[in-house]
Amino acid sequence: MLSNARKYIPPCQSRFCHQPIKEIANTEYETVLSSVQQCLKRNEMSITDQRAKQSFADLERIMHDLYCKRLPRKLYRRARREYKQVKRLQKILHRRSDMMICRIDKGEGFYIGDKSIMQHKTLEYMNKTEAYQELTSDYCPLTDILHATTSVLDYLIKKKVITTAQRDKLLPNLEKLELPYLYPLPKIHKLGIPIRPIVSALYAPVNLISKFLYKLLSPIYLQVAHETTVINSIDWVRKLEKYTADGYLKSTTNFITADVENLYTMIPREGGLHALLRFLEKYSNHSKIGPFSIDMIMKMARLILDTNYFAYINKYYKQTRGGAMGSAFTQVYANIYMLQWEQKLIESQASKN
Repeated sequence: MLSNARKYIPPCQSRFCHQPIKEIANTEYETVLSSVQQCLKRNEMSITDQRAKQSFADLERIMHDLYCKRLPRKLYRRARREYKQVKRLQKILHRRSDMMICRIDKGEGFYIGDKSIMQHKTLEYMNKTEAYQELTSDYCPLTDILHATTSVLDYLIKKKVITTAQRDKLLPNLEKLELPYLYPLPKIHKLGIPIRPIVSALYAPVNLISKFLYKLLSPIYLQVAHETTVINSIDWVRKLEKYTADGYLKSTTNFITADVENLYTMIPREGGLHALLRFLEKYSNHSKIGPFSIDMIMKMARLILDTNYFAYINKYYKQTRGGAMGSAFTQVYANIYMLQWEQKLIESQASKN
């Protein structure tokens, strides 16, 4: 089961649940029904005509039949066996506090191993990159981050670029508010199994602003970088075909690949912000993107970068360089930083041809 990873679903596990099977079937039906209805609405199709009603009734009947009918003996034995395997594994992991189970990086599998090894590799990564600073006091910075977030949003309201309702949508849910925390993803496809440190900021004060800034800047970046960016394998083949058709592919042509090690933690703060500023100055419309001035966007960017605090093993840390892996804004921020480097490289190559 573990080798098949997350894509594998143990069959018929609801048969061993303490909840009545009909209740499970009803819950699943309501979930599927909601998704289907939303899809129909998005495509401007009726959910109230006779055909739709009949389809929903058929769906309910099929789901109840699937859940409630008696399982074949062979399938039942398999489901029972895998149910016991899962429970046995859960008991082992519960008893072994020194063990951990987590997803792997860039894959569908799981890693089960010694927790202390992953902790050692995480701290080793922090020391190697020198991008993290341990806070010497026990004071949690969560309140200060929330205050800074509120101040920036109030500033945007004062400038009349967002409404109070929009500000409320960008504020975090105070009932779920928490400081981000770091967890490692093992890179089992690499020698020595290094780690990728992910900062989970789902309920962090700046999370929604980070997503907002990502959505604001990403379309512009994708448009600018379209000619020099390969989206997927099909796009690569098409670009290669055009490159060949234009007469550039020769017997002396070399294809070179390069990888920036630890990109998200290697971006210098001022260098990254300068690249973002130049990007905004070059591709904004009259120094604005939508209703937002360059200064407003830079304020939001600085807020996200300045509040990169997180918890790890009962200690507080601040990321002093780059952006947090797991932050939506960091993705477009890193892309913009690398775009500037790529453009300089392209200009340099063009001047030599």
